[in-house]
Amino acid sequence: MDETSRTYDVVVVGAGPVGENVAERTRAAGLSTVIVERELLGGECSFWACEPSKALLRPVVARADARRIPGLNRAVDGPLDVAAVLAHRDNMAAHWTDDDQVDWLDSVSVDLLRGHGRLTGPRQVSVHTPDGGTVHLTARHAVALCTGSGTALPDIPGLADVRPWTNREATSADRVPGRLAVVGGGVVAVELATAWQALGAQVTLLVRGDGLLSRMEPFAGELVADELRTSGVDIRLKASVTSVARPSGAHGELSISLADGGQVSADEILFATGRTPRTADIGLETVGLAPGDWLTVDDTCRVTNVSDGWLYAVGDVNHRALLTHQGKYQARIAGAAIGARARGEVVDSARWGAHAATADHQAVPQVVFTTPEVASVGLTMQEARRAGRRVEVVDYDLAHLAGAHQYAQGYRGRARMLVDTDRHIVVGVTFAGPGVAELLHSATVAVAGEVPIERLWHAVPAFPTLSEVWLRLLETYRDRPR
Repeated sequence: MDETSRTYDVVVVGAGPVGENVAERTRAAGLSTVIVERELLGGECSFWACEPSKALLRPVVARADARRIPGLNRAVDGPLDVAAVLAHRDNMAAHWTDDDQVDWLDSVSVDLLRGHGRLTGPRQVSVHTPDGGTVHLTARHAVALCTGSGTALPDIPGLADVRPWTNREATSADRVPGRLAVVGGGVVAVELATAWQALGAQVTLLVRGDGLLSRMEPFAGELVADELRTSGVDIRLKASVTSVARPSGAHGELSISLADGGQVSADEILFATGRTPRTADIGLETVGLAPGDWLTVDDTCRVTNVSDGWLYAVGDVNHRALLTHQGKYQARIAGAAIGARARGEVVDSARWGAHAATADHQAVPQVVFTTPEVASVGLTMQEARRAGRRVEVVDYDLAHLAGAHQYAQGYRGRARMLVDTDRHIVVGVTFAGPGVAELLHSATVAVAGEVPIERLWHAVPAFPTLSEVWLRLLETYRDRPR
């Protein structure tokens, strides 16, 4: 090796949480590993998504809970301390520096190469470094693409000229806009609408569909919409943006035109309308793939349409489950599979095997950090029926729980459990209500573990907690009309 040509067992392109976990696992398997990153180590999640957004949302959710607790509600009646919230956000985002991440890579003996990495052929990666140089990397065993995804902006006249917010600007802004238009009705849209409305912005939520959180059970979006409206958010359903402009200049008022002829005025506009893979400029064409495409993989995260099995795509780029925790799960699986193949061992890629990311299909957990919170894992009713699964739907009003009465006055929430009537196991769970995020892992264990209903009766929930919902769901299922 020399300074411009280096060989490793594994080359990882992208040092977000996914790439870091792939690199750590291949290094733990005894394989020399280098990771390539052109921005900050830690990626989208650490600096422009999960960490800063939840830092913005935590005081909002805590205040909403406290307002429903006698003896505490008056103490939290005033506005949030915006400066303190933004300072907390900055701390959680490490002030957009990655020194700690670099130290962690050093601790697990993974080499770091900063720059823009591109495939140049089978097992070959060329890295253009910040100083204008180029380093050519060769991988003996595997290249793992972990380049993530970015905001998918629609093709709308005037959009580029108005400098719209994406999740990056919305999680790093240093001031509260007077009026914020949020385009979208999914997780990013409702979370950031929740945060910025609570911080003092007047938020208008423009939703192309007829409800919020359309990929979840309908009651979840309905409860979140009710709370957003109560907080002052103007929700407009079936609202399609046709054009945007700043007539008075770069920092002036935004004029937003809608398909129905309506107009919305705002100071900033945030687009939360989906994601697109960061694969447009990573050299896919040099190995027979189309730049800009999502990458199709098997359950070991190996790209299926590249010969010799050396290329892996892990995390958002494979479009299986665009969630940080699910990408890290894939990374652990892929790293172990790369290690096993490098040692010539048998790869266990059977369903729920050591080298198979089966949970991507069966047990994907997700939390929406709004007021109320939403937590789900596995199938929704619509997904189950679309797949031809025979399921029974079991619903329960969380407000009937003793734990809910203890949690807050006027508690509103709902739970749904889907039972596979052929196998008598739980295949999907959704909770919506204050404090339900911490219920999710129990649901994930039940779904991923395919725990029989008969055994779940022996998992006794503590009284008086929200987890008693499990007992009530089972009782409802047992006592249903036959």
